[in-house]
Amino acid sequence: MPFLHRANTPAKRLRILGIRGVPAAHGGFETFAEQLSLYLTARGWDVTVYCQEDGDGPITEDKWGDVRRVHIPIKQQGPLGTILFDWKSTMHAGESGELCLTLGYNTAVFCGWLRMKGVTNLINMDGIEWKRAKWGRVAKTWFWLNDWFGCWLGDHLIADHPEMKKHLSTRVSPDKIVMIPYGSPVVESAPDEPIRALGLEPNRYFTVIARPEPENSILEIVKGFSSKPRGMTLAVLGKYDGNQPYHRAVMEAAGSEVRFLGPIYDQNTLASLRFHNLAYVHGHQVGGTNPSLVEALGAGNAVIAQDNRFNRWVAGEGAVYFKDAVECSLRFDQLIQHPEQLDQMRKASRARHTDSFQWDMILGQYERLLEAHTRKAPQLHPQVTSTRGTIR
Repeated sequence: MPFLHRANTPAKRLRILGIRGVPAAHGGFETFAEQLSLYLTARGWDVTVYCQEDGDGPITEDKWGDVRRVHIPIKQQGPLGTILFDWKSTMHAGESGELCLTLGYNTAVFCGWLRMKGVTNLINMDGIEWKRAKWGRVAKTWFWLNDWFGCWLGDHLIADHPEMKKHLSTRVSPDKIVMIPYGSPVVESAPDEPIRALGLEPNRYFTVIARPEPENSILEIVKGFSSKPRGMTLAVLGKYDGNQPYHRAVMEAAGSEVRFLGPIYDQNTLASLRFHNLAYVHGHQVGGTNPSLVEALGAGNAVIAQDNRFNRWVAGEGAVYFKDAVECSLRFDQLIQHPEQLDQMRKASRARHTDSFQWDMILGQYERLLEAHTRKAPQLHPQVTSTRGTIR
């Protein structure tokens, strides 16, 4: 497949695959790709990001600021559409000869094409997707196989958590793996108008920001909070469907002080929600460095987290932890009855974020890793007659 000829392009070129596109509008990987692409282009890199579009038609290309975007239309919806998009993106990137960064391993089997074409490809291996309770047997098998494929086919692997590096080290040599966590901005102030518009009062609510899935402990959190009157609000973000059994169980367990706010994607509103809450409640049980927990640390939130090895490394000793709904209820009691503890926890969260999760630190580590592999990536410059718009 032909590409645009790039005259006088810089020697450092990168293609980012595995996400829906930039600017970010879907999740943590998209936010990371946006941050990384802007960081690298400002430092002289030529960055291309693959973007999934709904519909049919030819592949097109445009610029978002200094970031080059390749738009691939996909008619199919849902997981099948994502798989098809990943396949087309990988085929397209394979013809470029440029260094690739694949975010996630869900379709890592396709990376065999990049290896066949001699393209250097680094893979961020994300979390242990095949352990998530929401997936059926077929999906879990697919993710488990691609976990292995990613380990074999990636030229270098990125783990976002020390425990993820341990997991990957059972498949390949630790020398093939580097640990770089997720990052987030520091929130030092935020207006309270957005939260008041949602019917919330500063320091009178707890926040839960997570997909409503069993492995995110939403039911345990809601049950724990609703076990007695609190004089506070539990603000739960996410899309809840009463026809879905788990969603319905969460909604039925909620007391009168629980507010379901729906999905909120506006970054200013999210910053206000985090900055003005009493504490952030994090129930994730599976995965590595979760973006929502890192963002809570960056906002200086006191943190109540599900007790597991992933959350304990991210949030550190300054957080408090729970195993089940009963312990979660006790943690709510603890912070409401001892507000002096909140200041200590907030300082600990900011210190933990400063130490390990600031964007400049994270993105700088990525650049050094990419630079080390740039010398190994052949750079091809096929010619076409068009210089913009549709790629024929």
